[in-house]
Amino acid sequence: MKAGLLKAPNRLDFETVGDPALKPGDLLIRVKAATVCGTDIRIFRGRKTAGIRYPSILGHEFSGEVVETGGHGGFSCGDAVAVCPAIPCGHCAHCIRGYENICKNQIAIGYEIDGAFAEYIRIPEQAVLSGNVFKLPAGLSWEKAALIEPLSCVLNGQERIGVGIADRVVILGCGPIGLLHVKLARLSGAARIIVSEPSAGRRAAALAAGADVVVDPASEDLKAIVLRETDGLGADKVIVAIGVPRLANDAIGLVRHRGAVSLFAGFSAGETATLDVNAIHYNEIIVTGSFGLDRLQFEKALAMIASGRLEVESMLTHRFPLDEITTALETAERGDAIKVAILNA
Repeated sequence: MKAGLLKAPNRLDFETVGDPALKPGDLLIRVKAATVCGTDIRIFRGRKTAGIRYPSILGHEFSGEVVETGGHGGFSCGDAVAVCPAIPCGHCAHCIRGYENICKNQIAIGYEIDGAFAEYIRIPEQAVLSGNVFKLPAGLSWEKAALIEPLSCVLNGQERIGVGIADRVVILGCGPIGLLHVKLARLSGAARIIVSEPSAGRRAAALAAGADVVVDPASEDLKAIVLRETDGLGADKVIVAIGVPRLANDAIGLVRHRGAVSLFAGFSAGETATLDVNAIHYNEIIVTGSFGLDRLQFEKALAMIASGRLEVESMLTHRFPLDEITTALETAERGDAIKVAILNA
């Protein structure tokens, strides 16, 4: 089959590789659409190395059709599916407590298992038996289905800090993930959504997605605007949706007493930030991280996208065939696009 093969940092070649070697019980899927995640770019550039193998195939946001069922009666050839790429063990201390997204033995598609920047992808039997494979309703496009995974991660982040009705929410950074945060916060009943983003194009996209106020942090006083928009109290929730360490402390300065800060974005290994620990202490601020997703969040995200309650079509701004995989990654990296899709005929 053809695939984008990552051979080393900054080297990803489109070439012929062996078809996935199936084990008993494995599902084989013909990939129809995969979207590019910021994490894919960090891996491509060597800024993320945990769990990465060379050579390997990236891609964890995808949808496709079943071509071999592995003997599983619940699936038929031709079924349209999307897959939650994080496969929990189900029996470690974290899984038992319901924290499967941080499973101590988790394996993930696009990391330990070859991913979806290929014509075909192998889904291990463990993932099928765990319920990681979801059938798609008729009429849901392949591209929109590929966005179930990032929306699931955003759902995890907002559930961690309880974004809900009447909240005043600040989102720092408005790339694809920031836009999904805007859309989900609006769907969850947020009263006011303020977005800080230096790109004019992305500020416009934030407004179109449902933000009430957009701020250029390079030329405007973000804190003053947040205080103005929140009756001088600060935001109820602040989400750091871009991996810039200094923004963690900025977020602490924007949140009200007893508010919550989500350090949603991943940061490169070794990056640190100085935090105002007195503000956290005296203002009783909750600061939490957010990593990955679980199967229930994937199911919820699927329902939101399939029903149209959360619109994602407008985010799909650039499309490339699989043989232009490197161009697709570079386009996503430049910020020319919102969401880049890689399509298989």
